[in-house]
Amino acid sequence: MKTSDFKTVDEYIAQFPAKTQDKLKQIRSVILANAPGVTEFISYQMPAYKLNGVLVYFAGYHHHIGFYATPTANNAFITDLSKYKMGKGSIQFPLNEPLPSELIARMVKFKVEENTQKLESKKKTKK
Repeated sequence: MKTSDFKTVDEYIAQFPAKTQDKLKQIRSVILANAPGVTEFISYQMPAYKLNGVLVYFAGYHHHIGFYATPTANNAFITDLSKYKMGKGSIQFPLNEPLPSELIARMVKFKVEENTQKLESKKKTKK
């Protein structure tokens, strides 16, 4: 993996071997399908997605895909995530296993709802 200043998610994905690219494209598709209206951008030199605030990030590594959905999503899905190596707001999906697309979809939807509720709460407090 080369280090560079990526301008697009396509540029980011293109730097990886084909097998990793396939997984990155898959996770990207799941995010886009489950967060209508999401904005895709590069942040911290990795793909990031924003809808009423940041939803999730992901990144490719030599042996895994890192998925960053913040501690609230990790806590909400802790049982489902128990088989994966995790940090406070990160999850490692091994490259030698199928991506848990359905779980990722549920986590993205959770973040969409969480961000929507935060936005609505802010609007109510301003009135």
